[in-house]
Amino acid sequence: MAPQMETMTSQLEETKKAEKEYTGSEILLRSLIEEGVEVIFGYPGGAVLPIYDSLYEGHVKHLLARHEQGAIHAADGYARATGKPGVVIATSGPGATNLVTGIATAMMDSVPLVCITGNVPQNLIGTDAFQEADITGITMPITKHNYLVRDVRDLPRIVKEAFTIATQGRPGPVLIDIPKDVSNAKATFHYPESVYIRGFQPNTDPHPLQVQKLHEAIAKAQRPVILAGGGVVSSGAADELVKLAETAQIPVTTTLMGIGGFPGTHPLWMGMPGMHGTYAANHALLECDLLIGIGARFDDRVTMGRIDKFATKAKIAHIDIDPAEIGKNVETFIPLVGDVKKVLEAVNENVPRSQSDDWIKQVDEWRRNFPLTYKPSADTLKPQWVIQHLHDSTGGDAIVTTDVGQHQMWVAQYYRFVRARSFLSSGGLGTMGFGFPAAIGAQLAYPDRTVIAVTGDGGFQMTAQELAVVALENIPVKVAVINNHCLGMVRQWQEVFYEERYSEVDLSGSPDFVKLAEAYGVKGWRAKTQEEAVRVWEEALRHPGPAVVDFWVTPDENVYPMVAPGAGLDEMLMGDEEN
Repeated sequence: MAPQMETMTSQLEETKKAEKEYTGSEILLRSLIEEGVEVIFGYPGGAVLPIYDSLYEGHVKHLLARHEQGAIHAADGYARATGKPGVVIATSGPGATNLVTGIATAMMDSVPLVCITGNVPQNLIGTDAFQEADITGITMPITKHNYLVRDVRDLPRIVKEAFTIATQGRPGPVLIDIPKDVSNAKATFHYPESVYIRGFQPNTDPHPLQVQKLHEAIAKAQRPVILAGGGVVSSGAADELVKLAETAQIPVTTTLMGIGGFPGTHPLWMGMPGMHGTYAANHALLECDLLIGIGARFDDRVTMGRIDKFATKAKIAHIDIDPAEIGKNVETFIPLVGDVKKVLEAVNENVPRSQSDDWIKQVDEWRRNFPLTYKPSADTLKPQWVIQHLHDSTGGDAIVTTDVGQHQMWVAQYYRFVRARSFLSSGGLGTMGFGFPAAIGAQLAYPDRTVIAVTGDGGFQMTAQELAVVALENIPVKVAVINNHCLGMVRQWQEVFYEERYSEVDLSGSPDFVKLAEAYGVKGWRAKTQEEAVRVWEEALRHPGPAVVDFWVTPDENVYPMVAPGAGLDEMLMGDEEN
């Protein structure tokens, strides 16, 4: 070997020796810092002890949940409120499997999460070792992608890829499973600025010819409708949607996941469509001649699964980042694949005005003649009135999370959201227990905003242990328990469809939620009348810390309008007997 070559080789070896080596756990933490992670939600255990040892220095805030499901729902709420990926850590075995419901929740609603699990050392994988679970196999159908890290040197790249996959294209959860020997192994740390992932190159820009076809369809349309879904919120396209609706003069209906993506106070907003949608929204879908789906899946809660009765008079245009959604549920006349914000920016450049003057008058007439209604009562507390009062007391500007059931639908109907990422709810999976921990994540993201967790007496008990977290950290979430002493939506279905055969819906034996809150060190109130509700809610909003208000509402109240399963949107039950 030439002397010069020997010198260069020697210098390279010395450089390598001089480079500091870090454990896999330290590399993981440094990678998360490189990604700008502000808070991690988690619960420690044996397989992640090396990771938690690295967290000891406090370079990244960690919130210790009281259950892994609470941790992942809090990470989910953080992600929905900010648009940034939520990060959660759990140990192997039961710690990892306790994340499954939260992962599926995020997958169904396109929420970016990076889930980090520990696993047993690689030499024990497959031996049924203590707290071993094949979490990558378990979560394969409910993640965008997942990894089992086998070499510590791959960890920085894998973390970079995970954040890229979770956030680019259609957002979703990614899981990284790290065996304990990888967490303890050492390597040098080099974090990549970018990664190329073969087969993962989302198309974000619309095809100009398809944009032109949409312009032509809008110009000819006499009865156009926009169906806006969660993709509007995910892509940050709320302003672009307003511009399109106002310029082209097109009425807008927003799915459950799309709520907040179009102002609930706007004169062109018709409300939510589908099973518990408004009369105006559903009849507009029945009668429209052009339906523009924007970031919506045309799922069964909107179409009721009756495609033969859904928008049968309309040509359908579908804008979505995920090409797999185009044509999946409804026949699409104008497909536009791309990021919703970019597509709407292109559409808005030369969008024509539709011929919708008479149509808008018709929609307004439907709204006037068939508004959302309920029978008021001075003696009892109606849940719809409670939701309206929550709206009025906050000007519609709070971040509101919900659990699943009747109260979820009443929030969607009666709380008029004025900006995006303010309504956080489990839509696709319908996960009870989601609302309260999701509010914790949202409140950490926005400590100066009012965050309200609207929950039921059933759902609240699934994750009520997280009261310990808000008490210790003084996280000022306001919990509004819509307490009807039963599983309200199940009871409603049994009343309407099962001849009032009420089977296992009575929640007698539930705790005194005021005393439960106080046991955790959280201030609690109860209200049984409108007068009490006004007073105690005002006190709760003024209270500087977390608060629980237990609203005792009428137990037999139903959510209307309602479309029965298997029925078409033209077969709405208006609940006239309630009025």
